[in-house]
Amino acid sequence: MNKLKVAVALGATCAGCDVAILDLNEKILDVIEIVDFVFWPTAMDFKLDDLKALKDGEVDVGLYHGAIGTEEDEEIAKILRKKSKIVVAFGACANFGGIPSLTNMPYESKMFDVVYKESPSTSNPEGTLPQKETEIEGTKLTLPGIRKRADSLNSVIDVDYYVPGCPPMVPLIEQVVDVLRVFVEKGTLPPKGAVIAGQDTLCKECGRTKPETISYKEFVSPQEVKEIDPDLCLLSQGILCLGPATRSGCGALCTKMNVGCRGCLGPTDKVDDHGLKMISALTSLLEVEHEEEYTEEDFDKLLEKIPDPLGTFYRFTYGVSMISKLHPDKEE
Repeated sequence: MNKLKVAVALGATCAGCDVAILDLNEKILDVIEIVDFVFWPTAMDFKLDDLKALKDGEVDVGLYHGAIGTEEDEEIAKILRKKSKIVVAFGACANFGGIPSLTNMPYESKMFDVVYKESPSTSNPEGTLPQKETEIEGTKLTLPGIRKRADSLNSVIDVDYYVPGCPPMVPLIEQVVDVLRVFVEKGTLPPKGAVIAGQDTLCKECGRTKPETISYKEFVSPQEVKEIDPDLCLLSQGILCLGPATRSGCGALCTKMNVGCRGCLGPTDKVDDHGLKMISALTSLLEVEHEEEYTEEDFDKLLEKIPDPLGTFYRFTYGVSMISKLHPDKEE
């Protein structure tokens, strides 16, 4: 069997997607059986020059994880595209911009202050911020700049397939392995643009009982609930869950642990904006029969239970959201 040449490249990432591949445990042997990793800097001693040295089109499958947050991230993505026959956006950051794309809010100076000056673990008395050019031991260096936006992979290169998740769960990675195996054995692939995950919403695979009418009066944190019914829909218990707007395919791992879905698999193909879809769903589930009893103060109290609406509804998908396009450029 001819093995596939696979390159794993990364941008703005926590490297959790690399760890997720290793989470296959003994099934990683199935991967090694059909794959030769020709570039994977997190797992092995590869440098960017090793990727550049490969011939154009020499890589069968290029996996890219992480958002496009710096000029270097963009450069690596374009090199991977040039070297690869197939490119896969692997993980929520590559698919949607992920958590890094929350920095697209027009508060760049404040963000830099928090990260480089004000965080509890930072010791930076001179208030030094990242610079485009620097000098080390007399040698002047030009460093990769931070882009105006942290974007999804398909904003800078053509992408063939998508594997969402933060990180992609083992069942999804196993599906990727199955796709690669069929490619090796039969030379066939799914249609271009396919998302390797479920096609329904998470609610379809959650398994919790859903009352005929799901409604709530307020949101509560799981730690505030004395006893969570393990079989009843979390939303009907007032626990915020993004399942109604989120793609299936993870096996409902979070809801099985009494934790509401955070939305890391992003929206289904039928949804244009993940956050707006969820806000619409929550609005419709509020006890509308008592809506006239709610005062403005009552609604304010309800919203106080969601201290970070942007990070809650767009934790992983802000980079591709409609709302992010309202202010495409950061402040100068």
